[in-house]
Amino acid sequence: MTTTSARDTRAVSWKSTAVAAAIGAVGGLVINSLIALLAKALFDIPDEFQQLTLPVYGFLTVVGAIVGAIAWHLVVSRGRNASRVLRVLVPTVLVLSLIPDIMLLVTGSQPGTTTAGVVALMLMHVGVAAAAVPAFRRFIPPQS
Repeated sequence: MTTTSARDTRAVSWKSTAVAAAIGAVGGLVINSLIALLAKALFDIPDEFQQLTLPVYGFLTVVGAIVGAIAWHLVVSRGRNASRVLRVLVPTVLVLSLIPDIMLLVTGSQPGTTTAGVVALMLMHVGVAAAAVPAFRRFIPPQS
């Protein structure tokens, strides 16, 4: 006989998704601000490298947290094996998100591009994930 828990039949709340996105965004902004400050203080990153300025990374941090929360919500609310899917999806998306930074490093398409600046950008992706994933797990818990 198969039993289902209340969690299996309960819809995932968009309100909890919004809370998770907000926590992920704020946490990501704090972490990414620290990364930017440390990178600029410790390495010779030119001022013209705009990617390490709050208006640029701040906007992308917030967008990333919101898109991540929506995607997490959809996986949890529609997937049968959400935990398993997320264990594969999250690191895959994180690695794929580094491609633009690698391309930036290879092409030097932005003024002031340095290896240290690009590594800082890559660390920011990890920073957002480090802030957002625990919030997502808490407020949008996947089914076991």
